[in-house]
Amino acid sequence: MNKKVHVQDLGLKDYKETWDYQEQLFKDTLDFKIRNRREELSLETPNHFLFVEHPHVYTLGKSGDISNLLVDEKVLAAKGATFYKINRGGDITYHGPGQIVGYPILDLDNFFTDIHKYLRFLEEMVIMTLAEYGIKSERSPGETGVWLDVGTPFARKICAMGVRASRWVTMHGFALNVNADLGYFDMMIPCGIKGKAVTSLNVELGKKEVDLDEVKQKLLKHFQELFEAEIKEKTEV
Repeated sequence: MNKKVHVQDLGLKDYKETWDYQEQLFKDTLDFKIRNRREELSLETPNHFLFVEHPHVYTLGKSGDISNLLVDEKVLAAKGATFYKINRGGDITYHGPGQIVGYPILDLDNFFTDIHKYLRFLEEMVIMTLAEYGIKSERSPGETGVWLDVGTPFARKICAMGVRASRWVTMHGFALNVNADLGYFDMMIPCGIKGKAVTSLNVELGKKEVDLDEVKQKLLKHFQELFEAEIKEKTEV
C-alpha cells in the first residue's frame, strides 16, 4: 500500500519563515509518532513534501566551516542576501530565486529505515528528472548531491543535499539549480569542496529559462515512483 505524502508549493518564501514552518511540521510528526507508540495506535504518521524558492540566503550546516563563506555579512547585505547557521548535515549552501528547494518531512518508518538509502533515492529522483532533459548526471563518490562530468576537470554540481533525522523523521532536503544566478556561488566554497564548479539546468540546456513548475512535476513523479508514495497536493499553508 502506497504511503500518502502531502505536497505543498510555498512559492517564494523567506528562509527563516520556511524553516519555522518546517520545524513545526517536523515536531508535529514526531509528536504524532510518539503518541501513536505510547497509546499503541496504528494510525498512519503524516508525511510532507515542501517545494519553495528562497530569496538569496546562505546556510551553514552544523559540521560546516564558516571560512567557506568568502565574504562578510556586510557584503551579503549589499547583495540582498542573508545568512543562517542551521541544524542539518553538510557545509555551506546557497539558496536563491530560480532554484527549486525541496524539503521532504517523512517518517521513514513508513518507507525504510536507512538514511543512506534515503539520500541515494533523493539523488536518483534528481538524476531521473535531469535525464528527461537529456542531461546525464551522476553521483560523485564521497560527495552527496548530483553532479555532471564526474571525474573530469569539468566536474560541476547541479544539486546540493543536506538532511537531518530524528526517530526516523526527516527534514531539510535538496536544492536543484534550474534558473539560478550562479554569480552568488562565487561568494562561497560550495559545500566546502574546493576546485569544483556549480551549474544550473538552464545553462546546461543553453536556455534563458526553464519552466520551474514542469521540473517540479517531474521531480514529484520520480519521487512517487522511488518511494512508492501517493501524492496529495495541498495549496493552503
